[in-house]
Amino acid sequence: MTDSTPLPATAPVARTVPHRRVHHGDAFEDGYEWMRDKESPEVLAHLEAENAYTDAVTGHQQPLREAIFDEIRRRTQETDLSVPSRKDDWWYYARTIEGQQYPVYCRVAAAGTGGPGEGSTVADWTPPAVEAGVPVPGEQVLLDGNAEAEGHPFFSVGGAAVTRDGRLYAYAVDTSGDETFTLRIKDLSTGELLPEVIEGVFYGLEFSPDGSRLFYMVADESWRPYQVRVHVLGTGVEQDTVVYQEDDVAQWTGIDLSSDRRWLLVGIGNSEYSETRYLDLEDREALGAPADSLRVLIGRGERVLYSPEFFEHDGATHVLLTHNLPGGPAAAADADGRRATAPNNAVSLAPLAEFAKPLPEQRWATVVPHSETVKVEGISVTASHAILSLRRDTIETVRFAELAPLVEAALAPGGASTASFAEPAFDDELYTAGAGATDYDSPVARLSYTSYFTPPRVYDYVLATGELILRKETPVLGGYDPADYVAERAWATADDGTRVPLSVLRRASVRPDGTNPALVYGYGSYEVSMDPAFAIPRLSLLDRGIVFVIAHVRGGGELGRRWYEAGKKLAKKNTFTDFIAATDWLASSGWADPKRIACMGGSAGGLLIGAVLNLAPEKYAAAVAQVPFVDALTTILDPELPLSALEWEEWGNPIEDPEVYAYMKSYTPYENVHEAPYPTVAAVTSFNDTRVLYVEPAKWVQSLRAATTSGKPVVLKTEMDAGHGGASGRYEAWRDRAWDYAFVADALGATELLA
Repeated sequence: MTDSTPLPATAPVARTVPHRRVHHGDAFEDGYEWMRDKESPEVLAHLEAENAYTDAVTGHQQPLREAIFDEIRRRTQETDLSVPSRKDDWWYYARTIEGQQYPVYCRVAAAGTGGPGEGSTVADWTPPAVEAGVPVPGEQVLLDGNAEAEGHPFFSVGGAAVTRDGRLYAYAVDTSGDETFTLRIKDLSTGELLPEVIEGVFYGLEFSPDGSRLFYMVADESWRPYQVRVHVLGTGVEQDTVVYQEDDVAQWTGIDLSSDRRWLLVGIGNSEYSETRYLDLEDREALGAPADSLRVLIGRGERVLYSPEFFEHDGATHVLLTHNLPGGPAAAADADGRRATAPNNAVSLAPLAEFAKPLPEQRWATVVPHSETVKVEGISVTASHAILSLRRDTIETVRFAELAPLVEAALAPGGASTASFAEPAFDDELYTAGAGATDYDSPVARLSYTSYFTPPRVYDYVLATGELILRKETPVLGGYDPADYVAERAWATADDGTRVPLSVLRRASVRPDGTNPALVYGYGSYEVSMDPAFAIPRLSLLDRGIVFVIAHVRGGGELGRRWYEAGKKLAKKNTFTDFIAATDWLASSGWADPKRIACMGGSAGGLLIGAVLNLAPEKYAAAVAQVPFVDALTTILDPELPLSALEWEEWGNPIEDPEVYAYMKSYTPYENVHEAPYPTVAAVTSFNDTRVLYVEPAKWVQSLRAATTSGKPVVLKTEMDAGHGGASGRYEAWRDRAWDYAFVADALGATELLA
């Protein structure tokens, strides 16, 4: 909204109800806490009134929203399909169909052999020529998302698994947006659903090798995944067994399979240390009594952050371990049990039998040493190769090494091997290359690749030769030419002298003359990196002359583990001041008019936006906070609220530590709103969000309106049928993005396309 546009309606004013929160002798009066009651008719009425006000204030933006939505749609090949991925004897892929909201998941039988030693060739692993909109002979529909979604305002698939023989297909769906799922099992030979239906399932589904059992996750009342259960097919759900239960409220639990699908891995941990328990799925006796059979690889009491990859070699089980112990298992711990860490991780190898010993007695061989400049994200294996995922100079990429020589060198006398890894070469300066789903027996590795202006590509990397085969580049319609756009690296300087990387995106025709509108985007938490990726909706902003800057602030993972640690707990304020430094760089760079800069972020990035607006509201013309975590202290002080206890490793524990409490209270957005000239603000949330409750932005908006001296509107938009990720259908998601972008473009006076 431009400054001259009058407000067409009166903003809703929520009543205040006295509510005092007292911790560590400090009292906070919160008159809007009553809005936490999701079942209250008054709360629902208030949210609806907020939506009506938002519609009135932003109604003039509707033509711009429609224009952006149409641009997104015109550039998207609506009838399309993914590149088929082979698993066992089938090729799996997903179709999208013009006019339909959700994918249709399909498969077709594979020709040729699939396993090693059976004459398997690259030709056997070459995807079939499946065409968009063209039926494939023998195509089998596993799940039609559109049919499943019929009659529901929201639909999302929370996981799927198929048995090795290809007969049974398990899938979990959410029709409310609260990220709890209903699990069903389909017999693909008949197309019929099995009678068992399991409610209240979380993410994570895995079949046993013989297909007789299905492992799944369950969350507790605070939405923390804490139980691994197993369902024996053909039995009643009430007979399902708890394989593992995690009672520590500060630990997250999940399941996975080893690459060869022999081992069930139960991962427990947080951002600072972890524990893995494992079960041999080929051990029939152990499989029959899994609750007594899980073994611990490295216990959490060792305070090691690690992830394992199990595999077989020469008749024995070995483990490739990505970990943060610089000196290996013999490294001495201090009196408090703390060890020196290799923050960017090393990779070691050891026989599984070594892990039965006390940690200081174990012998590991180094495969990839620790580096201060390269972060090891993880390692996986195929039958023939190791696949290393890493991050270097903010860029995520992959490397490959033959597995047998690597293992043999590591197990040789001396017990150390610095393996030689090959890395594919790519042309872009700023890109993201990641390892995709690769079958264990495949002679090729599936890779995904994208950059800011290169649409997503799918490659197959031939493991034996290093040949890179392009399988598909996602088509972009409407005359898209990547040469029309530029992505560049820039660096801002924070107050403490730290150089903060920026990604600066613009139309090639935009000049640094100090007149351009701009948007700064950031996240900066949980070691999550804002990696280069192509986005069709973003083109609509760039085409209106808006310079789009992604600030890779501390708290993210772009520059390795230390970058993350410098923006968490008692260093969290670095995240906010880095973002302001990025804004200052932009304002002085010539790429933007200092009076035409907006900011945007979501979830923990919404906390970033709220904190930045309290620190420097005058630097921004507008702000969009998507599902914003703006009342973080209230949430984390209540361990009964969703995920609160799990947040202690990110922000600190304000319940027990008065220093953490005081530090958090000094920056959390809701508690630090003050009389100031806040810019035009839109808070966008979802009523059924289980990660950031709607009440946080609802309270924040009321506080902002009461405090702002600018006269600019502050609006709250609540999706009443959505979850943390917003609307579920692709067209609704496009409309949501068009809404956000139109709000920014309107506030910046950048509504017209460049010539």
